[in-house]
This record gives sequence, structure tokens and C-alpha cells, in this order.
Amino acid sequence: MSMENPPPPALIRIPVRIVVLVIVLPIRMVWDVLTATGRFLDRTLLRPTGRGLAWLFHHTVTRPARWLYRRVLAPVGRGIAWVFTGVGRGLAWVFTGVGRGLAWVFTRVGRGLGWVFTGVGRGLAWFLTGVRRGLAWFLTGLGRGLAVTGGWLWSGLSAAGRRLGKALFVWPWVGLWRYVIVPLARYGIAVPAVWLYRHVLAPLGTASLWLLEKLLLVPVAALFRYVLVPVFRYGIALPAIWLDRHVLTPLGHGIRWVFVQVGRGLCWFFPRLGRGLAAVLAWSGRAVFVWPWVGLWRYVIVPVARYGFAVPATWLWRRVLVPVAREIRDALAICWRVAGFLSRAVGRALKWIAWNLVGRPVTWAWTQVVRPVGHWVRDSVWAPARRAAVEAGRAAKDALATARATVREARRDAWRALVGGARMTEPGEPEVARARTLGSTTNVPGAAPAPEISLRKRG
Repeated sequence: MSMENPPPPALIRIPVRIVVLVIVLPIRMVWDVLTATGRFLDRTLLRPTGRGLAWLFHHTVTRPARWLYRRVLAPVGRGIAWVFTGVGRGLAWVFTGVGRGLAWVFTRVGRGLGWVFTGVGRGLAWFLTGVRRGLAWFLTGLGRGLAVTGGWLWSGLSAAGRRLGKALFVWPWVGLWRYVIVPLARYGIAVPAVWLYRHVLAPLGTASLWLLEKLLLVPVAALFRYVLVPVFRYGIALPAIWLDRHVLTPLGHGIRWVFVQVGRGLCWFFPRLGRGLAAVLAWSGRAVFVWPWVGLWRYVIVPVARYGFAVPATWLWRRVLVPVAREIRDALAICWRVAGFLSRAVGRALKWIAWNLVGRPVTWAWTQVVRPVGHWVRDSVWAPARRAAVEAGRAAKDALATARATVREARRDAWRALVGGARMTEPGEPEVARARTLGSTTNVPGAAPAPEISLRKRG
């Protein structure tokens, strides 16, 4: 232990350990009793009960469920799966065959219909083409015939006839076009329109444009050029430019210079004034609001808290509470071990007392009384009774076998008497009736199990 945490004196250590031992010893004894009781119950009750419950659950739930799954559910499921698989494959095969047959039928039907419609379309096209060619040939021939016939008729007419035809059907229209329509259109419309345009409309338009130019456009241009422009230039623009250059611009420059100088002065004055006021206010604020509290904290609260509370509390923690707590911790550990030694000693004493009062007499009675009596009962009573029971069982079994053989022979004789004929038997050892055990593994010693076949089937 370091010098900062010196060990407490024996005046503190011994009473603390005595008090802790008095408090801890009953708790440790109760703890040991509960631990021993729990171990005893675990060895004698809980583990056997758990094993029995596990064995019972295994043989009543797990094994039957496993057997049911392996012998019933799995085969039934495989059978159902096999059935559904077979049914599905059969249905798939059926539907596949039906689909292929329908596809083949529809393909053949589609090809036949396509061939039929193609032939019909080609026949209609050939027919319509022939009709069109026939009509064209007919109309062409008709036109050629009419033209030839007209030529023949025109050539067959005489010169007088030709002149009469021209006089009736050609010369009137030619004369109407040449001597009426053309002169009327030329001299009645075109020539007067051209004369009107050349001698009336063109000179009138030219005179109107000349008058408009001389009476309106020229005076307006002269007014704009010789009146408005000089008035605007020498009466407004030049005085405004001179006023701007020689009056307004110098005046603006001067006003700007004045304002700049004033602004610079204000910018120089106000920051220094603000800094001075800020320094004064800061010093005053510190003097009024900060320094008294700083002095109170530094010279009153901190010394009182340090030397009135912190130092005594630290001393009390380091010199009293920590050693006492450490001593109580060490005392608890030591007293827990000491109480364990005392508890085990008390347990061994109680075990010795219980063995000498109960265990030794019970062991002597078991080894000297109960066991010899049990051996005598087993050897003198139970073994003869078991052997007698076995012999009686064998005798009864032999009697039953003899009775069955007798009944079988009697039945065979009755059957041969009713049906007739004797069944030849091969020479050999007589057949000995075997014990019927219904297929179990518990047979009579020396007896083989008989086959599970009815007497009627055996003949």
C-alpha cells in the first residue's frame, strides 16, 4: 500500500472484520445450504426426471413421429407425387398430342385454303385482264372502223358535197371568229384601253405626283432642313451642351468633391468617436458589473469553497472513507472465505452425525438383514417357482401341439373320406409340430417358429 493511502490502524480493522464476519457468516451458511440442496436435487431429482422425460418424449413422440414420417407420410407423399407426376405426364402427353394434331390439321387446312384462295384470285385476275383486253380491242377496233368508215364516206363525197359541208359547218364559225369576235375584242376593248392608259391615266398620274412633290414634300423637307434642324441645333442642343460642359459638370464635380471631403472627415471622426465611447463604456461596464463579481469569486467564494468544503471533503475521502471502504471490501473477502471454512466444518460435522445416527444403521441393516433375506427368497422361492412355471408352460405347449396335430389328422381323414383318395407321402422322418409364435422373437427354447399359413392352405 502506498504512502498516500496508509493502512488503517488495528483499532478500525478488527471491529470491522468482527462485524462483517457476524453479518456474513449466516449468509454464507444459508448459501452453502442452498448450494448443497440444489446439487442434491439436481443429482437425485432433476437429472433423472429430465432423463426420464427425455426418454419418454423420445419414445412417445419422436420415434412414433419418425416412424410415421418414414413408414406412412413419406411413402404416401411419394405415392401421391408419383401419381400426380404420372397424371401430369399423361396429361402433358395427351395435350401435346392433341396440340400437335390440331396444329397439323390447321396447317393443312390453312395451306388448302391458301391454295384455294390463291387459285381463285389468280382466276379472277386472269378473267378481268381478259375482259379489259377484250374491251380495249373492241373499242380500238370500233374507233378504227368508224375512222375508216368516216374516211371512206368523206372520200366518197364529191367536191360539191365537201363544199356544202364546209359551207354549213366550218365557214360560219370561221367567219364569226375572224370578222366579229377578233375585231370586236381588238378595236372595242384593247385599243381604247391602251389609248386611255397612254393619253389619260399616265399623264394624270405623273401630274399628280409632280403636284404632290412640289406642293407637300418639298415644303416639308425645306421646313425640316432650314427651320426645325437649325432651331433644335442652335436653340436647344448647343446651349444644353455648353451648359453641361461649362456649368453643370464643374458644379457636379465641385459638389462631389465637397461631399467626398465631408464623408472622409466623417469617416475619420466617427470611428474614433465610436472607439472612444466603446472603450469608456467597456471600462465602465467592467468596473460596475465585472470587477465586483470577479473579486467576490476570487477572494470570497473560491477560498471558502476550497478551504471550507473541498479540502476537508478530500481529506475525509482519502483518510476516512476510502480506507474504511477498502477495509470493508477486504474484510468481506476474508470473512466470506472464513465463513466458507466454518460452514464446511459445520457441514462435515452434521454429515458425520447423520452418518452415525442414520446411515450406518441403515447400511448394517441392508447388508446384514435385507440382502441375505433377498438372496434366500430369490434362490429358494423365486427360482423354483420360475422353473415350475417354465415346465408347466412347456407341458401346456406340448399338449396344445399334440392336440393341434390330432385335430389336423382328423380333419385330413375327414376330408379324404368326403372327397376320396389317399395322398401319398414320401418316406422320412415324421413332421414335428413347431411352435407358433406369431412371428415374434420370444420363442420357446429349442422350438422354431411355425410358418404363418392356415391349416386349410397347408392341406
